[in-house]
Amino acid sequence: MSLKSCLLAGVFAAGLLSTTASAQDAATVAAAEALRDKALSDNIAFDFTREITTRFGPRPAGSKSEQDAAAWAADWMRANGFQNVRIESFPLVGWERGEESIEIVGAHAQKLVGGALGHSIATPADGIEAEVVRVESIEDIQAAPAGSLSGKIVYVDPGQMVADRQGSGYGPRSRIRTQGPKAAADQGAAAFVIRSVGSDHDRMPHTGTTGYHDGKVPLPSFSLAAPDADQLNRLIEMGQPVRLKLSSTARTYETHSQNVIGDITGATRPDEVIVLGSHLDSWDIGTGAFDDAAGGGITIAAAKIIAEAGRPARTIRVILYGSEEVNQPVSHGNGGGAYVRGIGEAIEKHIVAGESDLGADNVYAVGLPVGTLNSDFAKIAYRVLAPLNIEEGGEERFGGADVGPLARGGVPVFGLKQDATRYFDLHHTANDTLDKIDPAQLRQNVAAWTALVKLIADSDVDFRAIAAAQTGSAREE
Repeated sequence: MSLKSCLLAGVFAAGLLSTTASAQDAATVAAAEALRDKALSDNIAFDFTREITTRFGPRPAGSKSEQDAAAWAADWMRANGFQNVRIESFPLVGWERGEESIEIVGAHAQKLVGGALGHSIATPADGIEAEVVRVESIEDIQAAPAGSLSGKIVYVDPGQMVADRQGSGYGPRSRIRTQGPKAAADQGAAAFVIRSVGSDHDRMPHTGTTGYHDGKVPLPSFSLAAPDADQLNRLIEMGQPVRLKLSSTARTYETHSQNVIGDITGATRPDEVIVLGSHLDSWDIGTGAFDDAAGGGITIAAAKIIAEAGRPARTIRVILYGSEEVNQPVSHGNGGGAYVRGIGEAIEKHIVAGESDLGADNVYAVGLPVGTLNSDFAKIAYRVLAPLNIEEGGEERFGGADVGPLARGGVPVFGLKQDATRYFDLHHTANDTLDKIDPAQLRQNVAAWTALVKLIADSDVDFRAIAAAQTGSAREE
């Protein structure tokens, strides 16, 4: 099969390819397979993840620990053969948790386990005490009779998230986390509480950012650990009013975050850039091993393994993005947006991008750029990835939070889809620590990234032209 046969309309006949080109393509495939197998015994990703999480612990966006981790990661890249290594800073509103508590007051007084959502505003110094009103959705808040939520604590329980490989329950619940406080504030509520957005049953809350609306977070906003949400539900179902007292000293402050960027410069087409993305920041209550130090380890390891075998044709650019985890008063895309603004017209030379940000468990499917599913390139990629038990995963259109701004700017994206069955047990919790990473599964990730990126880097496939042609055809239809 020829990597060069996947052109704009996919109409090149095999007979039009020269013997030399076919030999070159066969060599690329063999090299990708060899590097795939090498990666299965390589520990770069685990070592990098261990160093980041151990040296710097939690890395909240804009914090000194995130900034120190960025400086260390840049030095690591320089020492390990990356070129053009730089740190690009951008302004950020940081957030500190402070002290916090949630308790039931009155006849059934007891402390609950919960925590403020990221970027929540503080309560008054003496806290907020009010009756709880339980609902299941934002729509329930919006449909509440006028005045019925005024002065109350709105508690949203959409039900326990069920774990699955795709993490399908997360999106609808994260929408409640970011949009729910605004809906509650519009109804006159005093505060907002949500069942933790996660699939675990541990007695620890999930954090995660809430949303800014008109430049501010409208209410003090909290999450409850799943067992404590269940406890609160049982008390409410007893039929008597339940009162909560919430306290938080959270604060925001002006700071900066940064992207750490390093290149493996292409040998023959250095101006054609492949972006491998992850994010360096984490939440403050764990050490961010799954979310997302592992993603940095995976992408750095893949680029390094490829480089050690000889320079690829195209440039491979690893970006450790800053401040992925938090919303801001004005949405500029955080680290991903800052990168796109910084490159300007050079975005036209970015041929494809991918992101690793769903933990460290096995890749089970590959999503290829728009327009390539029936191409010879796809057939080769599937064949090379099959020994890793990776399935065909359709087209990838949106990337993730970090490479999303590139995708919206016209850069095609690919996705190596990780098994998320465990991910939402761990992410945004105190349980997101190094011991949860399975080194063998982490190495399988590196092998998948190494093989696919090697194929992309040494191919002549014009992913941008193919995607543009596909988009144009869709518009015409």
